[in-house]
Amino acid sequence: MIGATSTSKHDVRRRQPLDGAERRPPRAIWVFAAAAVLLLPGCVQRRLMIRSDPPGAMVYVDDYQIGPTPIATTFTYYGTRKIRLVKDGYQTLTVYERIDPPWYQVPPLDFFSENVVASEIRDMRVLDYQLVPQVVAPPQNLLDRAEELRARSRTPLPPNIMPVN
Repeated sequence: MIGATSTSKHDVRRRQPLDGAERRPPRAIWVFAAAAVLLLPGCVQRRLMIRSDPPGAMVYVDDYQIGPTPIATTFTYYGTRKIRLVKDGYQTLTVYERIDPPWYQVPPLDFFSENVVASEIRDMRVLDYQLVPQVVAPPQNLLDRAEELRARSRTPLPPNIMPVN
């Protein structure tokens, strides 16, 4: 056969569009790219660092033991937290600490920072506390106060005050 062309598996011919226009990627690729952008795991990493002077105080956050200071822990929600620090020889410190959200965690912006932004956002809060040494009263002062209270309880009531039964 004259003028006939043969095709083999090595002969790859590219089909050209009939109208000469450029070929666009299939629609499925665009859908996949859009879905990938929306499904990329955006994330906000929230950390709470608690330090005390002197260090080594046991930390309780919302009545859950966290560990000795200095310590860092993660948290999920913003708001008011009850923080208690306990150390032998020091007064127990209990504070209600308000942790306000940053601008990117205020609705509706939080949706984008949590789900759309493709990188991790870190929100680190540092809380520093000064512990006060516990005042130990001398035993003789305590005994003197007890004797004073006992003596006052033995005095008769004035006539215009009626005892409560």
